[in-house]
Parts: sequence; C-alpha cells; structure tokens
Amino acid sequence: MRERLPALLALAIPVLTGAICMALAGAPSPYPLVNLAALAAGLAWIVYGIAPATALDRRIMAGVLLALLVVPVVTGPVLNSITGDPVARWLPLGPVMLHSGMLTLPALTLLAAREERHGYALLLAALAILLFQPDAASGFALTFAAVGLHHITRDWRMGLVAIIGFFASIGMNLAGELPPEPFVERVLVDAAMTNLALAAILALSLLASFLLIVFAAPLPRPERFGLAGALFGFAITALMTHYPTPLIGYGAAPILGFALALGLHRKPRI
Repeated sequence: MRERLPALLALAIPVLTGAICMALAGAPSPYPLVNLAALAAGLAWIVYGIAPATALDRRIMAGVLLALLVVPVVTGPVLNSITGDPVARWLPLGPVMLHSGMLTLPALTLLAAREERHGYALLLAALAILLFQPDAASGFALTFAAVGLHHITRDWRMGLVAIIGFFASIGMNLAGELPPEPFVERVLVDAAMTNLALAAILALSLLASFLLIVFAAPLPRPERFGLAGALFGFAITALMTHYPTPLIGYGAAPILGFALALGLHRKPRI
C-alpha cells in the first residue's frame, strides 16, 4: 500500500477537490456523485489491478483500447461543432457518456512506453483515429505523452510523433470545438471568474496530481513522464479552449482512464 499511495493520491486529490467544488458551486447533484463513484472504482483498480504479463497480452490490450477509440467514429453519437463539422468522441453507457480519448489514451501511453520497438506506431495509430473524431484534447494529450517519452528515451521516433501530433491537433481544434458545458469545460476559467481562491485550489489539486505522477507513481520513469504528459495535454487544452477539464471537472472517463493506467504497475504472479 505504501508503494501505491502516490498513485492513489494522484487520482484522489483532484477528483475529491473537484467534487467538493462542484457541490459548493451548485452543479447538478449527479455530477459529483458520478465522479465519486468513478473514483471509488478507480482506487480499487489501483490497489488490486494487474498489468499484462506478456508482450502478447500487452498488444491484445492495446488493440482493445484502440477499438474503443474507434467505436464513436462508427456508432456515434454525433454532435455538430461550432463550425458545423460532425464530432464523435463518446462511448454511450446508458445515461453516462464516456469520452473515448480520456478513457483509453492514458493506458495506451503506458503500453507504448513498454513497447520499445513499436510504441511510436501505437501512438500514431491512436492519432490517426483521433483525426476522424476529431478530438484536439486527446491529440494534444498524445502529443505531450510523446514529448514525455522522448525526453526520457531519446527515441527520435517519439519526437516525430510529437511533431506530427502537434500540427494534427491544431487542425482538429479548428474542426472539433464544441460549445462549452458548465462544470465540464472551462472549469478553471469559470471558477476564476467567480472565486479566485476556488480556482487556485482546483489548479493546485491538478498540479499535485501531475507532480505525484512524475515523481512518485510506482511506474518506470518513461511511463511516469508519458502519463504526466498526457495529463498535461488534456489540462492545457481544456484551459485554452472548450474541451473537458480532466479529473476536476465532471466526467467519469478521465478518472477511469488515469486509474486504469496507474493500476497497470503490478504484474501477475505466474
């Protein structure tokens, strides 16, 4: 448990802070409850989850995650962006819609870090799928994940993924921006307009999560930097434009997605 504590805190601090702030700010009552339910499931996975044991297992898991990323493109639901372009990036699960990129990309980043020879190809495949959604937040998350991996591994192919991802994400933002939804998008901006102290607390909780992942999560260094890069990409895009704010805003997908990744630290006993 002592080894897993940083990972547990990296998830719990921003999610609990966000849920409390949502309740205080008058968000619809299901919003904090959904986030807290996702947090409970995520913490349980971090404690009891296991990582794929073999290269084949890792590739099967990566294939499943890529398939989940494709599902919205094939099935919808489809919304129209501000520019009128079709946007499909959600997995409908009854009354809850999960953002496919936030659900899958954190774990895909870890799997790419563990594929020394073909990890870059995994990220490129995810980027290609994102172009059809289109989803700039996931694109920038993938871009900064590649930056984090390149920083540690010095693999020029990861640097190339980061460059391609950056320009592709700019294009996706031009076509895929949606009107903001309160307590989902513009969370820090809206909080700052009403209560600077509240905005500072939310920002610090997200920063604490980032630092815990970078410096203390029970993962190898490339995986920590890649996962932190993905969180930074999601967060910075949400700050600059209309995309969901991870962990502190309403949405189960980023909570489950980062929990899934943080729980992949323990290998099964064979």
